[in-house]
Amino acid sequence: MSLRDIPLHTLAGTPTTLDALAPGQAVLVVNVASKCGLTPQYAGLVELHQRYGPRGFSVVGMPCNQFMGQEPGSAEEIQEFCSTTYGVDFPLLEKADVNGADRHPLYTALTETPDADGEAGDVQWNFEKFLLDRDGTVVARFRPGTTPADPAVTSAVEKLL
Repeated sequence: MSLRDIPLHTLAGTPTTLDALAPGQAVLVVNVASKCGLTPQYAGLVELHQRYGPRGFSVVGMPCNQFMGQEPGSAEEIQEFCSTTYGVDFPLLEKADVNGADRHPLYTALTETPDADGEAGDVQWNFEKFLLDRDGTVVARFRPGTTPADPAVTSAVEKLL
């Protein structure tokens, strides 16, 4: 099964897949949180989504509360925060675990991908990014400290478009 076909749910609870959310597009999957020191990265994710969206790219966010409880809100609270604070216009998925025994199947597959230093395994913190090509192959992994505007991210996205 392709990563693009793993069953997901939107933040509103509707069943979906990456393929349904971003058909034929390159995708940046990011675990997000509303009460984190890295939360301002939402602005950069919105910028990436708007800048490259017309060329076949989408950001997809998966809220996660595993890192110091920094995403405690309900689906409605998360949606309200994201839209009013950062103007998030990219798809958000249902809150899920990205590490541990209850890790979402999407992240079971994503975390097999090594980062630029050759390290695979658990997500380190909120706002870790996985870049998938149009076929659903993970082509890059960016740790949380790498911002969406970092040239490593933007050049990797541009190579896929």
